[in-house]
Amino acid sequence: MRGSCLCGAVVFESDAALRPVIACHCTQCRKTSGHFWAATSVPREALRIVKDDGLAWFQSSATARRGFCKTCGSSLFWDPVEGDAISIGAGCIDGATGVAVDCHWYVDDKGDYYQLTDGLPQFTAAS
Repeated sequence: MRGSCLCGAVVFESDAALRPVIACHCTQCRKTSGHFWAATSVPREALRIVKDDGLAWFQSSATARRGFCKTCGSSLFWDPVEGDAISIGAGCIDGATGVAVDCHWYVDDKGDYYQLTDGLPQFTAAS
């Protein structure tokens, strides 16, 4: 797997298997992405940052920081303080991912301008 931001100032890769995609509708994810955040993940030690010219981190809460490109603004990573995996924006991955959306988190926070009609499990918090 290889991915990047829109302008190419951040490039990353991993040989680890990708977790199924989780769609998070919490307010923070909606504000950082402009919609909901659809992310997969890999073990933190398996993620290799190949190019980090634009990589910046924002401590968005006491429990996680978010990685983004300071040049083009692409949302790339959600990195929890605890845990051994790092989430990667599924849309930042180049080519086929081989994974699909598995469920929706924080559906009570979702925007009122869209409906969830895909029949996937929906949770009011992280599962």
